[in-house]
Amino acid sequence: MYSQNEIAHKDEIAVLGASLREIEQKLLKQSQNTGITRLWFQGEEPYFDVFFELKNDEILWFQLTLRGKAISWDSKKLKFQTGTTNELHDNDVSFYAASKTIENDMQTDWEFVNLAKLILQTRADETIFAKALELFNCQNKQ
Repeated sequence: MYSQNEIAHKDEIAVLGASLREIEQKLLKQSQNTGITRLWFQGEEPYFDVFFELKNDEILWFQLTLRGKAISWDSKKLKFQTGTTNELHDNDVSFYAASKTIENDMQTDWEFVNLAKLILQTRADETIFAKALELFNCQNKQ
């Protein structure tokens, strides 16, 4: 049986996942002649984004940002990195929405990793999100 907080949390995760919309390819800078494809999904909530870089339909890089937190995965490192974004710093005079910076955490924020996984699971029937979930499954085995 779920507590009231768990139900609200579960509902909120479902709303976040459902709000993700793919941004048109023509708005993304694509690497020429490298075979790399970039996908960007933006949620209705401000500062909620999911990015993918793919080559031959395999994820090279993945990043999810939400509420000033970030998780990323890189095929060169094969592990998750969490961090804090500058998006919620309203005193940053150099802030420009397209210039997000991330300060890496010293230790992985496993609670945020789990939240990201739960959000992606709401879209597990879509190929790109299913591939991202595989990264989480591999990470758990290490």
